[in-house]
Amino acid sequence: MKRIAFLVLFSFFLATLGFAQADLQPAAIVNLTRSEPITVKQLRTEVERVEKTVRRSLSDKERRDVLDSLINERLAIQAAEKDKITVSENEVNQQINQLKTQMVQVLGRQPTDAEFAAAIKNETGLEFSAFRDQARRQLTTQKYLMSKKQSSFENIKVPTDTDIATAYNLTKAQFVRPDTVRFSMIQVEYGPDAASKTKARELADKLIKEIGSSPSKFDEVVLRGQSPGSGFQAGDGGYLPRNMEAAQVVGQDFITTAFNLKQGDVSKLMEGVRGYQIIKVTETYAQKNLELDDIFQLGSRVTVRNYIGNSLLQERQMETLTKATQELVAELRAGKTFQVFEKNLIW
Repeated sequence: MKRIAFLVLFSFFLATLGFAQADLQPAAIVNLTRSEPITVKQLRTEVERVEKTVRRSLSDKERRDVLDSLINERLAIQAAEKDKITVSENEVNQQINQLKTQMVQVLGRQPTDAEFAAAIKNETGLEFSAFRDQARRQLTTQKYLMSKKQSSFENIKVPTDTDIATAYNLTKAQFVRPDTVRFSMIQVEYGPDAASKTKARELADKLIKEIGSSPSKFDEVVLRGQSPGSGFQAGDGGYLPRNMEAAQVVGQDFITTAFNLKQGDVSKLMEGVRGYQIIKVTETYAQKNLELDDIFQLGSRVTVRNYIGNSLLQERQMETLTKATQELVAELRAGKTFQVFEKNLIW
């Protein structure tokens, strides 16, 4: 029995050792300036990360596409090293801080380091240290691309007035502003339990009784709500269009109430998803077919002309980026700059 147990254990050890050795086999070797292997384990890890993102298994062709991306990245980084193109810690930090700023806008506050790392893991499948390394590699390849194809980007033509007018005439049916109101809001939030909801309702009833239908009383309560410890929130609610998307966010009762009010009117007390609400309409806008010099989105300075011009320019930049990337990849892959081991790509 001891001998059988030993043989089983030894067989398991050999199988595990064989698997580990297979993982260390090269899937490809990049040798633009130096020999750099991409191991089967590295490829498998990246394939599994992509599969988690797309929530399905990749085909053999898609696995090969993942390998090609890894090869292209290694080639670009080696070429950047050769040309002494580097990325500083400050540049990496700036990239990461931009992502943090986006998260601040969503949360309404500065995220903790743990929250930010968790968000990165959720979105990319990477631990923060691995994500930081990836950011450095991407910045390096971008900087190398810009250095080699700078003239292509400099020659991008800014859309002319004729270009913008032509695009507008083809898409003018899309440039319609629905009936829209701007409003101020008082909201008394409540928690998930009945007690917190009862307490919030008592405060909301007290506020609506104090305000009645008086716009000036409403404004006084709004100012009070902006002080710490008021027990409720108050301020500008922004612009509300009358469409299905807005109704799905704020609820049909809110939409109906808001658009039955005239400018300066105060609403009844409403119950929302997160709390009790009272609003006052501050601006009203009727539905309108927008012309080129009309504001594209209320509250911004961007006209329809600016919006179309920026969109056309971004399209041209993306076309140039795609073409420049394809040209650079072809240049880097020319000759014997890498080797793929087909037999190691099957698992």
